[in-house]
Amino acid sequence: MADALFPTAVPADPGWHRYTAAAPSTGDTGSVVVYGTELPTEADLKLLGTLEGARILDLGCGTGRNAVALAQAGAKVLAVDPSADLLAAARERAEDAEVRVELHQAELAELAFLRSDSIDAAISVMALASTDDLARVFRQVHRVLKPEAPLVCSVPHPAFAMIDPTGSDPLRIVHAYDDAATRTWELDGRDIVDRPRTFADLFTTFQRSNFRVDQVIEPTASGRGGRDATYADVMRTVPATLLLRARKQGN
Repeated sequence: MADALFPTAVPADPGWHRYTAAAPSTGDTGSVVVYGTELPTEADLKLLGTLEGARILDLGCGTGRNAVALAQAGAKVLAVDPSADLLAAARERAEDAEVRVELHQAELAELAFLRSDSIDAAISVMALASTDDLARVFRQVHRVLKPEAPLVCSVPHPAFAMIDPTGSDPLRIVHAYDDAATRTWELDGRDIVDRPRTFADLFTTFQRSNFRVDQVIEPTASGRGGRDATYADVMRTVPATLLLRARKQGN
């Protein structure tokens, strides 16, 4: 969904941005699904269930880091992103890893190419923050998932959105918790528009889309890894990433 979903470099202050929370930690080998820097991985959390032979939908795959990791684990991966450039990078990554990933250029809610009840699990890491119609995305994902199949997503934590991790006092509140005003920031020459959502917004949208949330994880960073551009020390105190798993209910 953005070309620095897993950035290799972040510009100088105020360079910290929400995508750094989805970056792999220092020393990461690229072999496991990551949800945030210095955070537990899918190998630790096991939110997606059995991967071998499963049909997994990766929404907002970016440069394909998680899609390739899923394919390496034996999953049949269908990856969606609106950016042709990012999909080209994902294709190259998959070719280098010698795995097959089925790539589709589309908005996250445009899943007409998938049959109903055909997907074993869906994942979206940080990509939903830029979606203007989250309910539409959830309805489409609900349609293509098998009954009780999970949608696992990581989003910017609404509490972290209240602070400025690059400020002189990073714990000072600079935004109201329920401030829904869009926020625009520049990344590699492109404007990225975020739409902040509270936990209540997310939970209610899941419920109205006929999902049942069964896992809520709010991990803080361990602080034991390297201090690279993907890390802000305040992440040890305030969670930067909110992980949610929701299961399809009904038909």
